[in-house]
Amino acid sequence: MSTENVGTGPPVLVYHPGLPRPSRHRWPLIVLLFTGMVVCYGHRGALSVAAPMMMQKMGLSPAVMGVLLSALFWTYCFLQVPAGWLVDRWGPKRTYAAGFGLWSAASALTGFVTTQPALIAVRMTVGAGQAAAFPASARIVSEWFAQSERGLITAIYLMGVRVGQALVGATGPLLLAAYGSQAFFLVTGVLPLIWLWPWMQVVGSKERQMAGDALAAASPAPPRKPTSFLASMALLKQPTVLGIFLGFFAYDYTWFVFVNWLPGYLVLERHFSTKEMAFYSSVPYIAMSVIILLSGISSDWLIRRGHEEALVRKIFICAGLAVACAIVPAGLVADKNVAVWLLTISLCGLGISAPNTWALTQAVCSKNLVGTASGIQNFGGNVGGILAPALTGYIAHVTGSFAMALSLTGFILVGGILSYLLLISKRVEG
Repeated sequence: MSTENVGTGPPVLVYHPGLPRPSRHRWPLIVLLFTGMVVCYGHRGALSVAAPMMMQKMGLSPAVMGVLLSALFWTYCFLQVPAGWLVDRWGPKRTYAAGFGLWSAASALTGFVTTQPALIAVRMTVGAGQAAAFPASARIVSEWFAQSERGLITAIYLMGVRVGQALVGATGPLLLAAYGSQAFFLVTGVLPLIWLWPWMQVVGSKERQMAGDALAAASPAPPRKPTSFLASMALLKQPTVLGIFLGFFAYDYTWFVFVNWLPGYLVLERHFSTKEMAFYSSVPYIAMSVIILLSGISSDWLIRRGHEEALVRKIFICAGLAVACAIVPAGLVADKNVAVWLLTISLCGLGISAPNTWALTQAVCSKNLVGTASGIQNFGGNVGGILAPALTGYIAHVTGSFAMALSLTGFILVGGILSYLLLISKRVEG
């Protein structure tokens, strides 16, 4: 698909052979990408929502809970590049399905473990399964949608991330109080497995359509030799890939401060009740979801008007990270309601950046490397996922406040802005 001028009117979208085109799979596929992320982050955030209750019941300090919250990211982080490589080699259908099944089963078991080592092991298994989610989603968007749609499609599935987080934040405390942890984790872990059937059907059908299109094309592109795993790791030597890695580290460090500590911060530092915590740890994610969608639509609109895709996406990313620095004064103000508003503004800043971080990677990397490059991107982000919960909890434990931890997050955001601006320039070809 490309943009062309018709008469004196604005550019319109025109589909050409060999490029992504509309099909009956289009909206089912978008819905599956969205709901996959809802489930992914619902399972990921379940322990975070239960953290205040568990800390009180088990006598855990913020530092210990920070370690437990970070356990998921020990495997999730370091399996990003292998998962991205598997997506490029085996395809997104099988890789995503296998990961989805693994993490859902592990999540269902979470309520039945009774020791800290067992809880760590279960959460590490959830992380291992979820490693495939983002590389597979990015590869599908890169291959099956046009560049002027990347922002919107990415925004839609990233809204699933925030909806999942908001859903577990709003309903988790109430369900835990009513039914207990075993029933909560079992039901929320098992029911989503029904997602696998439409996923295999829709993506399999789309793959067959794409294969038929390739055979019917007048000049099909020659097949590319799969990139080796070691060659994939060597991509980090390129400034553009390094910039993606470091920039997304800053983005995700901030995001995981919110994901892992927003409920606990509201209860421990701002002294909100359980009902208030359920409300204020969910509504900001809804606002963020709206901003993500608007950001994706706006960036795509500018690209359709003829502006360079990589430049547009970088501007949106850097502007969003700058707005996210509102997390710093949020930790310093005395009024708890002002703090919540500032935290919401910070999350909305991340929402401005969110769809463009993934779309930028697709724009500056050749299609056969998108899964691998996305894995490297998420690897950088989830180094932040490992550090953010543990370091935030440690600083809060040592200082008796979250203020210094939130200020540190602001400095990391500035580093992310510089990485996107100064390092990402040349396209990466495979």
